[in-house]
Amino acid sequence: MRAQLNVVARQAEFGDTVPAPLGGALPDVAWEPPLPGQRRSLGSWNEYMALASRVVGRFHGHFQLRHFDYEHPTRLQPGTPRRLRRAYVTPVAYTEWGAADAPVLLCCGGVANVAMRFHYLASDLADRYRVICMDWLGRGRSGWLAAEEDYSLPTYAEQLRQMILHLDSAGAGARSGRRRGARAAGQGVTVLGSSMGGTAAIELISHHPGLIERLILNDVGPHIPARRRKRRAEAIARHYVFRNPGDLLRRVGASNKNDGPVSDDIRFNLSFHQTRWSDEESGRVYRHDVRAMQAYRRTSRHSVVQWAQWRSVDCPVLLIHGMQSDALLLPTLERMRRGKPVAVMHVPDTGHTPLLADRNQIDFIRQWLAGGVPAGAEWSVLHAPARDAYPGNPIPFAPASALR
Repeated sequence: MRAQLNVVARQAEFGDTVPAPLGGALPDVAWEPPLPGQRRSLGSWNEYMALASRVVGRFHGHFQLRHFDYEHPTRLQPGTPRRLRRAYVTPVAYTEWGAADAPVLLCCGGVANVAMRFHYLASDLADRYRVICMDWLGRGRSGWLAAEEDYSLPTYAEQLRQMILHLDSAGAGARSGRRRGARAAGQGVTVLGSSMGGTAAIELISHHPGLIERLILNDVGPHIPARRRKRRAEAIARHYVFRNPGDLLRRVGASNKNDGPVSDDIRFNLSFHQTRWSDEESGRVYRHDVRAMQAYRRTSRHSVVQWAQWRSVDCPVLLIHGMQSDALLLPTLERMRRGKPVAVMHVPDTGHTPLLADRNQIDFIRQWLAGGVPAGAEWSVLHAPARDAYPGNPIPFAPASALR
């Protein structure tokens, strides 16, 4: 069955479109704005860093970079001989936006994502929510695990569990000044999971029902086809070295070709935070442990099947669907809604895991978080006009230090 979506006339006060009842014509793609501007050409790393001071600098000082100590249990160390297994600690990095006593929105990316992917979403929602964006173990600024076999879905679910408990503990002081009385750990936490982040959240709920109050699944469901996972695994389970900015931007452009009409500045923000400078390689390399990607490749021979775990999900759910996605297929989407009042937001001209930097998409998420979207509703959201490329002043960092 094809999703039946209505196109709503443009209303200036709402941006591009507003929610509408379903049941009419398919979206009119003529409403979609063309990708603004031309592709940038950067000839040197100094030029790259000069641009970073503006694009990345727009968020400078707007969030806190924090970490907590994740304890990796012995039960999740299958590759280590039993007699040698010991629980060990490694740091998990996350960004924190908004007031400490505000409702918590915890954002988790996909298999190769970093926390900074959610900068635009977090920046827009920080006026109302305490937005936490987490780096998975072996990615971004989080620590690495001791063995390749330690990177697994149960590990990511355990990391998510410990993250929620840490946030509950860290926010207790702010809540005590606002109201009296104890509450269950995790109560009030909304988790937004993109791809693997959503898979880990479903896994966690199946073992710890009630820990997550609401769930946003960004283009992921209880079934992900093996052929899609294999294709993704072959692309990421390699060591890349980018010795000039052109190679880096081309690679990021190719890997994010299904993100929809996304501006160069948003892609640049993503590429900057997904990579770091390496003196040994004389170039930029991805901020992840290649062993984590190889562990994903090892499991990618099989489809993700979580229908038994999905039955345990009884919290409110918002499902974001890239309409060109090869990971969240329509039969999966339809089955997810049987017997569950899942709200669905369709994003046209977009493949797997929309970046959620578009202001219209963020506004619809805001409405759902505020309770303004009926349970089980289904709607489409077209793309908003492009943001200002880099409002404000550039941040004064020197290329030599910032490259690290």
